Amino acid sequence: MNSLEDYIIKKIKEEGPITFEAFMDMALYYPELGYYSSGKNPIGKKGDFYTSPHLHPIFGAMLAKQLMEMWTVTGRPSDFYAVEIGAGEGYLSRDIYDYLMNETEDMALSHDKSDFMKSLRYAIIEPFSHFENIQKDLLEPVRADLQRFGHSGVMWVKSIRELDDVRGCIFSNELLDAFPVHLVEMDKELREIYVDFDGANLVEKRGVPSSTAISDYTNQFSGNMDEGYRTEVNLGIRNWLKEITSVLSSGFLLTIDYGYSAREYYSEERTKGTLLCYYRHQFNDNPFSHIGEQDITAHVNFSSLKKWGQELGFQTVGYCPQGTFLVSSGIDEIITELYADSSDYTSELANIKGLIFPQGMGTSHNVMVQYKGKGSPELQGFSLRNQSENL
Repeated sequence: MNSLEDYIIKKIKEEGPITFEAFMDMALYYPELGYYSSGKNPIGKKGDFYTSPHLHPIFGAMLAKQLMEMWTVTGRPSDFYAVEIGAGEGYLSRDIYDYLMNETEDMALSHDKSDFMKSLRYAIIEPFSHFENIQKDLLEPVRADLQRFGHSGVMWVKSIRELDDVRGCIFSNELLDAFPVHLVEMDKELREIYVDFDGANLVEKRGVPSSTAISDYTNQFSGNMDEGYRTEVNLGIRNWLKEITSVLSSGFLLTIDYGYSAREYYSEERTKGTLLCYYRHQFNDNPFSHIGEQDITAHVNFSSLKKWGQELGFQTVGYCPQGTFLVSSGIDEIITELYADSSDYTSELANIKGLIFPQGMGTSHNVMVQYKGKGSPELQGFSLRNQSENL
């Protein structure tokens, strides 16, 4: 039993059983002891999981290309904010800048890149100081070069609420899957899963849903669940969208994560839900082991993101698998631009395929873009396939 487990048990003894959402929140974010807040759990190949930026830097190059397109379709404003939430170790932001500062053979940036760099205002939302320090160290060589490109530099803030009147793009990669979720199970009626202590171990306990919002959610998205059906309810996404719309005056919300439409999420294939734990690159289904030392995650219901976003004034520009999005966005052109003359072209291509092919992140991850503002912009990334109407 570790210190965090002691705190959780103490809370249960004093207050009674807690919701799984409260447990997951403590396991991941309890100050100095949670999986993300402790600073003891590395991300990437040395950690419990890796993301697209760890697989290959071309992922950041494609995000840079996407940001430039968004800047163009909104009229090339003199101030364009790119706000990254959940930057981890900072690889994505570094790769975005590496691509933008990649010079042509005559050692000059293209006019588009040069003008965009002068307009770009990059902010990282990072609540944890240990991640901020890692990001700053990784970006230090980049930051030293920014001034000669007319760039104002990178800004760090603890919360998105510290920003105001953002015009540009707020984006995240594998953020929403780490939001604490409620667990529910259908008995003769809907029951919520609570966490209790039986004197020796943390155990599950079923009870009445802790709020009417949970029942409202299941009625809206999961339809008729058979007896024994278990799944997750992510209410945090709605509150997160409210925060986003309060600071985004106009522009885009770009979300990349693994997940499904509501129809796929709450299908007969997933009678036990999507909750998984990752410990040292191995997955398990026991959230009560390695508390504070393993990641706990659940897939994203992209239909909720679309519906709640529309209620807050967002229109859905597009939704499709990551592989389709990257191919539509012209990843072949970027491969040629960056690696055609590389002696390691074959090995580079092998890693890039992991971002695109179904066996890798090509179909497990989806890309969704929402827009707030005038007009209805179209983006190249959804030109081959746009599944937003299926949400």
